[in-house]
Amino acid sequence: MNNAIMDEQKINDLWSHLHWLTVLAQQGSYTAAAARLGVSKAAMSQHIADLERTAGVTLVRRTTRSVRLTEAGQRLVDSTRASFEQIAQSFAEVRDLAGVPRGLLRVTAPVAFARQQLVPRLPDFLREYPEVRLELDLSDRLISLATEGFDLAIRHTAAPPDTHVAWTLCATRSVLVSSRGYLRRRGVPASPEDLLTHNCLHYPRAQDTPAWSFEPVGPQHANEQRVTVPVSGSLSANNSEALRDAALAGLGIALLPDFSVQASLQTGKLVQVLPQWRPVGAFAEQLYAIRPYSAHVPRALTAFVAFLRQALAAGFTQGIETPLPSMQKVQVPRR
Repeated sequence: MNNAIMDEQKINDLWSHLHWLTVLAQQGSYTAAAARLGVSKAAMSQHIADLERTAGVTLVRRTTRSVRLTEAGQRLVDSTRASFEQIAQSFAEVRDLAGVPRGLLRVTAPVAFARQQLVPRLPDFLREYPEVRLELDLSDRLISLATEGFDLAIRHTAAPPDTHVAWTLCATRSVLVSSRGYLRRRGVPASPEDLLTHNCLHYPRAQDTPAWSFEPVGPQHANEQRVTVPVSGSLSANNSEALRDAALAGLGIALLPDFSVQASLQTGKLVQVLPQWRPVGAFAEQLYAIRPYSAHVPRALTAFVAFLRQALAAGFTQGIETPLPSMQKVQVPRR
């Protein structure tokens, strides 16, 4: 066999290595790329080394903290990425001809929502679609779905990105809650201004002074307008579970999404505070399922979104209109 044929055979043996290089470029590290491909980090490193030997140039520069492509490596990735994406899409379309949702579905979702509302529902979905595998990432950080290889994101947001396709899952609202024990000790606020002297457990925001806004509910408050009050307390946290648990422990009054407090309100462990006032502007009022735009949508993804929309159709407010405990409403002096 002459050298030209041997070189062609060697290159043919490395098609998968080229794909691994594109994944490495996308993920930004050997560890993440290996996890994405379902292989070991050592195998990942070996494949890239084999590819470099055959190419005769360095394709990847490694440091202790990062991985970046050389100019040759970037040119190789840029020229092959579209082809691999087309192959993946074509194969997915062919598999979908069987009509049965199957394959791996990578989903990212906020930590609190996933733990409280999503994970408990997943067994029903996986029993209904046994050929689908779910990889769930619990994270509150905003990420690039395409860059990090996610098929779908669950987002609690006011405005999904225009560059993605978004399905509305359900409406949500914010709820002001506290434990009965705290209200017995400190009194029941009669108006938003009474919160000035309460221990308010809040989500940290960009502004220097945290503030909660409320709008009146019902015809008896028709002449009243939106009220915004500064709040302070012994705990702020960027996780609704942490604030809910602090409220359950009797630490103070918390403003939280309804999906975080639904169960605690239904059992009476928490009660609503100022039910005649509606909190506004604290959290988004919609939950969305968001996917990167692509011409082909796998059946597993559409089945999962349909399942979520049906499972969450009722929202999280049913049964949480818990009456305030039977106790005297204490008028708290205003500052």
